[in-house]
Amino acid sequence: MSAKTIKVAAVQAEPEWNDLEAGVTKTIAYIEDAASNGANVLGFPEVFIPGYPWSIWANSPVENAAFMDEYFRNSLERESEQMDRIRAAVRDAGIFVVLGYSERYRGTLYIAQSFIDPTGTIVHHRRKIKPTHVERAYWGDGQADSLKTVVASPFGNIGGLNCWEHTQTLLRYYEYSQDVDIHVASWPLIWDMPPGQPWTYQITPGLNSTLSQTMAFEGACFVLVCTQVLTEKNRQKCRLENFSYATTPSGGFSMIYGPEGTPLVEAPAPGEEVILYAEINLHDKAVAKHNLDLVGHYSRPDLLSLRVTTDVGKPVHFKE
Repeated sequence: MSAKTIKVAAVQAEPEWNDLEAGVTKTIAYIEDAASNGANVLGFPEVFIPGYPWSIWANSPVENAAFMDEYFRNSLERESEQMDRIRAAVRDAGIFVVLGYSERYRGTLYIAQSFIDPTGTIVHHRRKIKPTHVERAYWGDGQADSLKTVVASPFGNIGGLNCWEHTQTLLRYYEYSQDVDIHVASWPLIWDMPPGQPWTYQITPGLNSTLSQTMAFEGACFVLVCTQVLTEKNRQKCRLENFSYATTPSGGFSMIYGPEGTPLVEAPAPGEEVILYAEINLHDKAVAKHNLDLVGHYSRPDLLSLRVTTDVGKPVHFKE
């Protein structure tokens, strides 16, 4: 395990809501900015392109029909001119990027992460294996190929999960077994519970930041928490004008955690657009694992083990 110092970066920013071209331009700007500041690994929030549509929680499917059609048309295709521009920017920057976006594939959307290496190559692509709650009305499920969450890079083994995939205990455990060094936790914007409102603490920055911190501790890995924000000027565009839960400017809870769960940076204001940076040493992971290695000396595979399928579900099968 190398003792080389690596500079990691986590984006907290407002998306270009329902605007694919502007979203690509802003993404490239963040890639260039991070590279100019010496970053080696950069993580983006969940569905940063074209933004997380909180309107699906605030309005009915009928009310949202036109809005979500616009959202569909402004989601990003993996094989597209827009993605080619992003890949070229990553290649020119010479960094490793985990990009979160709403992927449009034929007639279905997926909550996706593309892992782009310093040559601009998508070395892995995965989809959220189970969209959360009302998300299931709009996004499809990732299949067995999305259980692979970690890829090798010049900067260590890079992993990634979307939002409440971090609640999937077995999925987290499987990622630890893939020997993750640096994990990108891609999240949408999430707000604190408004006073007197019937909301759930499960969907608050405190709880979901703790999930990410738990992953750092359990996996003895560095975790980049990447989140979105919302400003008042975009409340109406996002159809949240009557959704009191969505305070502005707010929504962000980005952080970088070390392999003992230690916060490595000062938390930004929840409405601030910023790239968080930390210089890390992968040897710290080895030190943390002296105490806790959940898939090594602190496991009992003779008593408890995980079964994983590698067969990808397909809608059409051909008879031999």
